[in-house]
Order: sequence, then structure tokens, then C-alpha cells
Amino acid sequence: MLAKPILAATLSVVATLCVAFSAGAALAQTAPNTGYGNPMESGRLLLTGGVSNVEGAGGGGLATWALITGYGTDDAVGANIHGTYVRLSDYQLGSEGFAFGINNRVEISYAHQDFNTLKVGGALGLGRNFTFSQDIVGAKVRLYGDTVYDQDSYLPQLAAGVQYKIGNKNSIVRAVGAKDSQGADFYLAATKLYLEQSLLVDATVRMTRANELGILGFGGPRNNGYKPQFEGSVAYLLTKSIAIGGEYRTKSSNLGFTKETDWKDLFIAWAPTKNISVTLAYVDLGTIATKKDERGVYLSTQIGF
Repeated sequence: MLAKPILAATLSVVATLCVAFSAGAALAQTAPNTGYGNPMESGRLLLTGGVSNVEGAGGGGLATWALITGYGTDDAVGANIHGTYVRLSDYQLGSEGFAFGINNRVEISYAHQDFNTLKVGGALGLGRNFTFSQDIVGAKVRLYGDTVYDQDSYLPQLAAGVQYKIGNKNSIVRAVGAKDSQGADFYLAATKLYLEQSLLVDATVRMTRANELGILGFGGPRNNGYKPQFEGSVAYLLTKSIAIGGEYRTKSSNLGFTKETDWKDLFIAWAPTKNISVTLAYVDLGTIATKKDERGVYLSTQIGF
């Protein structure tokens, strides 16, 4: 049933990627050629691909970074698969997917999300464990800079991206006030790595109509247009393989029956090798569908190269 929408979304993302890649290719190549002849060479530093966030893109747990996923250098590829579980006071969210990084320039990602309403679904008349699902197809292109090699520059690495999201509960999200069950987010991310200080800082601006990442549809009676939202991350490298930090993500509030609140987390990420990483976080997602103080645990595993 979702084949045609997913195909259309994929074609849309590919078309956007072609335009973005052409723009990126026209810019100066800021990172030096590493000289690796092996296209599978994992030549980048540990943790410089980020982890997979809840929408499948390379970044932190909640935020999207300008870093390209994987450890592929300028003449190599990287790839990973991820599984994420978030347990809140009244809900749970699962996400799984994959991503490819091409020549440290382009990222293609896919994630499938399942949002389980647990007991809340029964109270709302939807049924216990009623689940909203959505598929997210994403593309990101590095436009400028290199987080590792540009240590003598004050400018960050910049990347632009798009995520097309397709929900599976059109009639229900429309019943609660959403205008659409599918839509696109567009973002511009800036990430700076200070190697001497072992510090990474990211700031991302996302243009979106999404309600709770798109799980509750797009747009609503309060607003149906795109509005800018902020995603920020700060990570400190305790060792080469362990990072700690926090994130903050602002949210739209388009629906009339509930108010969305900003998201935040405190995390620790461990990457014993370039092939595996584990992220554990305390998350505070505020109010979700009238339920307040939705706090809990975020756990994610990523396997790749």
C-alpha cells in the first residue's frame, strides 16, 4: 500500500540530492585527498561520523549534524545499520534503518519508526498498544569545510539535507487536526570539532511542518506552514572512544488538542571500534499528545564501517 508513496519519496529525494550534489561539487574541495585506493577504507577518526539519530541521519540522538555518516574518506564509502529504543513514561519509540556515506560528501539514509501508545491508546479508544509508524528517506550533502582537517579555520563544516516522511495513519492524524500524513523537512547543519579541546559543537536549523517528528502528521489548525526549528548538540570526548554531551531540539506546535514542547537529552556514546557504537541517554521529551513529563531512557546501537 505504501509502495507508491515510498517510490515517489525516493525519487523526490534523489532529485534533491542531484541538485545538492551539483552545488556541493561546484564549491572548493576543502578536505585534502587522503590517497586511499581502497573504496572501503575507514580512514576517518573514531566517532567523526556521529551516531544514527532517531530519524536515521548521522548526528547525535535527537539532532542532525553536518558530519557524513560512516568512516569513508574523500575517495571511499561508509555505511551502517542502527537500532534505537526509547522508553518514556507513557510511550515507547523504536527506530531501525541504514545509511550510506559516499566520499565524505553525500549521505543517504532510511529509517522506520514505530511509536507505541501503550496504555494511552486504550484510554483514547484506539486500543492498547496502538502504534503509529512512519518511514523516513533522507539525503544530506556536505557543502563546505571538514571537521577534522580544518582545525586552523574558525568556520564549521556545513551540510544541507532533506528528509521525506511517510506516516501510515492518515485518517487518524487528520482526525486530530493534522493536514497531511506525509511531508518533507529541510535543514542546514553546522558542525565544528575542536580537536585540542576534545569538543564538538553543532547547530542545525530545520524547516518543518512536522508534528512530533511527523508521527502525528504535518501541519494543523495553529499553523500549516514551514517554521524554523533549532537543534543543538555539544559533545566532549572523554577518551578517543567515549563521548558525553547534551542536546536540545525545539518543536513546532501546530495541533490544537495538544502543545508540543522542546526535547532535550544527556548522553554517553561508546565506540570500542569503528564497527560498532552504543549510545545511552536520559531524554526529556516534555508533553506528547497531552501527556506531560515524558522522560525516559534512550538506547541505540550502530554497526558499520
